[in-house]
Amino acid sequence: MALAEVVYRFTQSFPKEEAYGLTSQMRRSGVSIASNIAEGYGRENRGSFVQFLRVAQGSLKELETQAMIAKRVGIMPAEDEKALLDRCEETGKMLRALIRTVQSKQAGE
Repeated sequence: MALAEVVYRFTQSFPKEEAYGLTSQMRRSGVSIASNIAEGYGRENRGSFVQFLRVAQGSLKELETQAMIAKRVGIMPAEDEKALLDRCEETGKMLRALIRTVQSKQAGE
C-alpha cells in the first residue's frame, strides 16, 4: 500500500490532460499490486495466493514501464522516476521472497 501512496503523490503533478492516461494507468497499477496481494491472501489457499502474487508482479512491471514512459514524454522528472523505480525494485524483492516462502510451505504440506 505504501507503493500505491507514492504513486498517487508522484502523479499529482502530472498535467490534467493525463487524468485518463498515464495518471490513471499508474494509479491503477499501484493499487492493483496491493489489491492482488490482499485478494490472494484472502483465498486461504496457497496455490491461489501464489497465483495472485504473480499477478501483483505483473502489475508491478506495468507500473515500472509506465514510469519510464512518463519520464520519456516529459511529465515525470528523472529523480521522481528513479525514486519510484527504486521503490518498485524493493517491492519486487519482497514479492519474490513472499512467493518463495509460500511455495516452500506449499511443498511441505
